Amino acid sequence: MVLPPTSRILLPVFRMPLINELPLTTLQVVVESAATIAFAFSGILAAARKRLDAVGVCVVTGLAAFGGGTLRDILLDRRPFFWIEHAFWLWILLGLSLASMLFLREKHFRITEKAMLWPDALGLGLFTAAGTQIALDSEWPALAAVLMGMVTATFGGVLRDIVCNEIPVTFRDHRPYAACAFFGGWAVIAAHRLEAEQWLVLGAGVLVTLFLRALALFFDLRLPGWRADDPGPGPESK
Repeated sequence: MVLPPTSRILLPVFRMPLINELPLTTLQVVVESAATIAFAFSGILAAARKRLDAVGVCVVTGLAAFGGGTLRDILLDRRPFFWIEHAFWLWILLGLSLASMLFLREKHFRITEKAMLWPDALGLGLFTAAGTQIALDSEWPALAAVLMGMVTATFGGVLRDIVCNEIPVTFRDHRPYAACAFFGGWAVIAAHRLEAEQWLVLGAGVLVTLFLRALALFFDLRLPGWRADDPGPGPESK
């Protein structure tokens, strides 16, 4: 049955929710790219220790590099994803993964793992600053923006470890990691509220996060955990 024109006017109009298409600035792209490289190497090392095949190495590397940023974009409803908008990064990570299988040997793991602590700390700061500012650009509240920066900086590593069948290092290392991202995110908020230039806003988040992580590594600072003689709550305690 065809409705008359007057009836059509009264029908409710349903529209799909708008996608957040706010593009990244050039500086944000540079920051995101540098962090991607830093975390890609952590994925390569994790895959090498598990002796994964070529597909496994590529998947774990991609999860470590893009996992946090992709989850951020999903929660912020941003499109296109970073690795789709800048698809050349897929080729770069594919090349890094395959090259590592050809040239990286077991004798390199320990040296490379120690050497990667500092680039990893830098990547943590870069992703924290970028994630927090992108959330602010989307008009998220301050606390939610800080948590989004933490998600961006840590979730790639969480996915990497889960796929490698391990408890995520973020949860068991005890040396402050996500906590550094949390305080780094507040540095971004403070600089943003002071209406600083974008490079200063990002720089504040990177430097605070990197400084706190460096302190934790240098002085071997550790967060409290379950005591060795306290196995935690069990069935008998319920």
